[in-house]
Amino acid sequence: MKQILVLGAGRSSYTLIQYLLFHAAQEKWHLVVADTDLKAAQGKILGLDGQPHPLAGAALFNGEDLEACDSLVMTADLVVSLLPAHLHLNVAKACLKFARPLVTASYAAPEMRQLDAQAKQRGVLLLNECGLDPGIDHASAMQTIHQLKAEGAKLLAFRSYTGGLLAPESDNNPWHYKFTWNPRNVVGAGRGMAKYIVNGQYKYVPYHRLFSHLETIKVEGYGEFEGYPNRDSLQYRDQYGLDQIPTMIRGTLRRPGFCQAWNAFVQLGMTDDSFVIENSANLTHREFTNSFLQYSRVFLVEEKLAQIMNVKPDSELIGRLRWLGLFDHSKIGLHRATPADVLLKILQEKWALAPDDRDLIVMQHQFEYTNSHGRQLLTSSLVVQGDNPQNTAMAKTVGLPLGIAARLILNGKLALAGVQIPTLAEIYTPLLNELTEWGVRFTETVTSLEE
Repeated sequence: MKQILVLGAGRSSYTLIQYLLFHAAQEKWHLVVADTDLKAAQGKILGLDGQPHPLAGAALFNGEDLEACDSLVMTADLVVSLLPAHLHLNVAKACLKFARPLVTASYAAPEMRQLDAQAKQRGVLLLNECGLDPGIDHASAMQTIHQLKAEGAKLLAFRSYTGGLLAPESDNNPWHYKFTWNPRNVVGAGRGMAKYIVNGQYKYVPYHRLFSHLETIKVEGYGEFEGYPNRDSLQYRDQYGLDQIPTMIRGTLRRPGFCQAWNAFVQLGMTDDSFVIENSANLTHREFTNSFLQYSRVFLVEEKLAQIMNVKPDSELIGRLRWLGLFDHSKIGLHRATPADVLLKILQEKWALAPDDRDLIVMQHQFEYTNSHGRQLLTSSLVVQGDNPQNTAMAKTVGLPLGIAARLILNGKLALAGVQIPTLAEIYTPLLNELTEWGVRFTETVTSLEE
C-alpha cells in the first residue's frame, strides 16, 4: 500500500484530502495528514459518520523541525505540501534525500529552482505551481498557446487574471469580498515589484502604486471586475515560449471599488509587518487608524483620511472603511501587534464566510493573435462556485490539481524529474481532462479585432 503525506491542513486542503480519500481504496493508498494543529489534521480525515477514515491518519508536525520532516517524508511514497511557501524548501530537500516526489501549489522560488539539477540526477520530480494561480492558469494557458501555434497563429498579447471572490448570492458587504484562502496572505498580497510588458514597453509597478494600476475585465454573466498586476509576469515569457510577445501580464481580480479602498491601507502603512505598535492592546480601532495620520486639532479622523486619499468624507471609500470598523471605539486587544496583525484581526471579524456563504473563482485569459482571418481575440473564462465554507471554490481549484497530479505520479503516468511546473503537455493534458470531469472547465469565445 502506497503512503501519501499531506503537509498542512489549512482551509485549502479540504478538497485535496477528500479527493485522495475518494480514490484511496481503489488505488491502495494510505493518507497521513500532518499539521501544527493536530485537531485540524484529525478533522480533515473524518468520514460522513464522523469517524476517522480507515485509510487515513493524522500527525502533529512543525515545518521548522527538520528531523521530524525527514522522519515523515522517509515513510511516504509521495508528498503534497500545503505549508507556508517558505517551508517548502525544507520539504523538497527531504524529498531529494529519500527520493520522494513532491507536489506543491506555491510559486517555485529561486531556491527551489536551484534544486533542479540535483532532482534530475536523483530522478525526483518536484512539481510546483500546481494549484489554481499558479497552476490551472499555467495548464490552460499553455494548452491554448500550443494549439494556436500549431495552427500557425502569431501571438501578440497574453493577459491572464484570477480572483477568489464571492458568489453573487453571498456578496452582501460593501467590499464584495470575504476570506476564502489564507487571510494573512491576503493582507500581504502584492508586496514587492510587479513587472509586465505592454506593446513592447516594460512596466514596473512598486507596491505603493499597485492598487491604483487597474484594468477593467468583463466576464459574461458576472459583470465587471478590476484587475491589478500580479508579481513578475516577465519570468513566464520564457516558460510559456513567448519570449518575443509584445504584451504579457498576469493579474488578480477584485470587484470594482475594492482596490481603491485597499489602497488606503497600503498608503497609510497598515499592511506593514516590520514593526510593533506601542500599547497595541489598549488602542481602539479609531486610535489605531489615527496613529497613521497627521496630528490635527481641527479635522476628524475620517476627514484626515479622506484628504490623504483625495476623496470626500462621505465617499464610498470612507464608507467601506467605516463598515470595517476602522473608526469605532472597540479595543484592539492584541499585545505587541504589528500594523498587519491589527488589520488582519479587524478584517477577520468582518470578512469571515457565514455557514451558508459560497465563494467564487473567476479566471480569464485573453489571447490576441493574427492568423489567416486577421487579428483575433480569444477569450477563455473559468468560473467555479463553492458548495459551502468548507468545500469552497478555492479549495476545489487548489486541491483538485494537486490531487490529480499526485494520482498521475503514483500511477507512473508522469515520467518526469527535476523542478517542474504544469506547462508541459504531458502534465497539463491529463490534468485539464480530469478537471473537466469535476466541473472545472473553460468557455471560449473568439472575436475579430479587424476594423
